Amino acid sequence: MRDAKDTDEDAEADGLRKIIHVDMDAFFASVEQRDDPELRGKPVAVGGSGGRGVVAAASYEARKFGVRSAMPSVTARRLCPDLIFVRHRFDAYKEASQQIRAIFHHYTDLVEPLSIDEAFLDVTADRLGIGSATRVAELVRQEIRAKTRLTASAGVSYNKFLAKLASDQNKPDGLCVIRPGEGARFVQSLPIRRFHGVGPKGAEKMAKLGIATGADLAARDIAFLREHFGSFADYLYRAARGIDLRPVRTNRIRKSLGGERTFSEDISAGPALRETLDNIVDIVWERIERAEAKGRTVTLKMKYTDFRIVSRAKSLPNNVADKSEFARVGHALLEELLPLPLPIRLMGLTLSNLEHESGQEEERPDDAQLSLL
Repeated sequence: MRDAKDTDEDAEADGLRKIIHVDMDAFFASVEQRDDPELRGKPVAVGGSGGRGVVAAASYEARKFGVRSAMPSVTARRLCPDLIFVRHRFDAYKEASQQIRAIFHHYTDLVEPLSIDEAFLDVTADRLGIGSATRVAELVRQEIRAKTRLTASAGVSYNKFLAKLASDQNKPDGLCVIRPGEGARFVQSLPIRRFHGVGPKGAEKMAKLGIATGADLAARDIAFLREHFGSFADYLYRAARGIDLRPVRTNRIRKSLGGERTFSEDISAGPALRETLDNIVDIVWERIERAEAKGRTVTLKMKYTDFRIVSRAKSLPNNVADKSEFARVGHALLEELLPLPLPIRLMGLTLSNLEHESGQEEERPDDAQLSLL
């Protein structure tokens, strides 16, 4: 087996990038366990424990019982009767995130945050002249642990797609390296559900086509993929071969901010729909304020029990002024759709046409949409 130095020399010789993806382990829940010794070693969920509450994050002790983020709290409680719910503390998470970002920038200027708890780092030319991406990843993880008392997992490879897959390979508190020449073999050994962008419905469709692994996907030609997956085909074709040419971008800015909620029981009654929308408004607007975002377009999304999706959007002449206007527009969109022809299993609300501080609208890729807390 080649060592990290050999890996980095190979990458340089082939003109490949050295990319690290760092992903904090159960970030929100880990911060809570760090700050409250009584929670350590116990199953913890961040989120609301009420009837319509949703799990925002779950500790690894809770995950052993099947508790996951975005799961209804009643379901989580059923899976883990001893689950401890704590309310989110965004100030604490933001403070830890800022410490972690500072550590990233100690090693490279090319940092692309994906969210409050994960980022890509391009260390092809690291600031300290270390030369080895694997060594940089080790040092980053060590410094995060020393300064924040939190653990991070990291993936190291020659492109973003592979680095992100690698960071999830040995969680929690793990490191995985995919070397030049190993990407296609690694990807083709994975279940198709591990591919970013392939959700449960997409995986179900692929299963019907005989595609269960990356190898199955790689065996299909581009014509077959385009016939069945349209514009998504080109991404799938490249991903199955471990190909990703995207650079790490330091100026990545959200195109939208929002959240959606999947219900444990389908709902259709007007009062229940309005109450649910109010809950979503509360959480999404808190995110909007935290990001200091401004936008003009409000979009309501709902998924019926037969999985059909309906959406309505309204663009205002000026930015949405405040939470009450955001709620008013959202409710107006909902009223346009009532009465519903079928119950719904999901509702979401998004603010888009966002402006950066300069006032110029800038785009961010499709993974900007945040899951609902």
